[in-house]
Amino acid sequence: MPLIFSPSPHIHTSRTTSGAMYHVIVALIPAILCSLYYFGLPALEVLLLSVLSCAGVEWVVTRFMLRRPSTLRDGSAILTGVLLALNLPSGLPWWMVIIGAVVAVGIAKMAFGGLGCNVFNPALVGRVFLLISFPVAMTAWPLPDPGFGDADGVTGATILGQLKMGLVSPDELPLMSMFAGNVGGSMGEVSAAALLLGFVYLLAFRVIKWYIPVAVAAGVIVVDLAAGFPPLVDLLSGGLILGAVFMATDYVTSPMTRRGMLLYGFMIGVITVVIRRWGIYPEGMSFAILIMNGFTPLINRYMRPERFSPRRKEAVKA
Repeated sequence: MPLIFSPSPHIHTSRTTSGAMYHVIVALIPAILCSLYYFGLPALEVLLLSVLSCAGVEWVVTRFMLRRPSTLRDGSAILTGVLLALNLPSGLPWWMVIIGAVVAVGIAKMAFGGLGCNVFNPALVGRVFLLISFPVAMTAWPLPDPGFGDADGVTGATILGQLKMGLVSPDELPLMSMFAGNVGGSMGEVSAAALLLGFVYLLAFRVIKWYIPVAVAAGVIVVDLAAGFPPLVDLLSGGLILGAVFMATDYVTSPMTRRGMLLYGFMIGVITVVIRRWGIYPEGMSFAILIMNGFTPLINRYMRPERFSPRRKEAVKA
């Protein structure tokens, strides 16, 4: 019988890679519905354009550059498109959405060889590229306009932006509105409740483990308490829950062991708060995840299971 090798992610379960991808997409449905409710048709346009663009870029690269069979069925391109859209303002121009998709899939994913070979989370690479290249458009956050109609295009600063500019104090923030989603921001940060519902779904179906999201929260709490800042504000604002649950847990770019996951998640939380409190950007979740993506190979190397560690090999030889 031939021995077949394939790229990561490798999971010891009957679930396929495509099955895991579609489970994550299902878990994102509450957040998607909330974004459509608060931001209307522009949010739907950005979502559809992002998904179609990511799928189109992957098909073109696979078909004409790599000359391989189409990989669209595994659902990774669709998931990347959804995550990219949820990291964007709902009023972003259409051509910027396409550029983000090209960078996310064409450069951050397919240039490394496709699913299982990328070093950094593709959706976050696309988001950060757009933020650095088009900072004005990427920080024009629409204000919520409940109802599934067409948004009126009114923009304003996010909760984190208001804190950074000193317009509000942490004690004045509407925590219940932040939990429910009635605040300005990207499409995927509007409702902590919807994102947590997706988290419960992923845990129930054992698509992800709790280590990374909980470690991210622990890192945030430790730094906030040391700085005298209320942790609940950071936990409910920005893209922290979206990133901790749906992007930091990416099989390919996160560590493989429990100790590695805990360290990885904790440092994401720490870096996020450091950027928010003392950096130039009001939000730091995307940068924190990408930084720790780069450390994942080192974490995997030095936090391997005992069975595969160099120390065990030395003990066996002795």
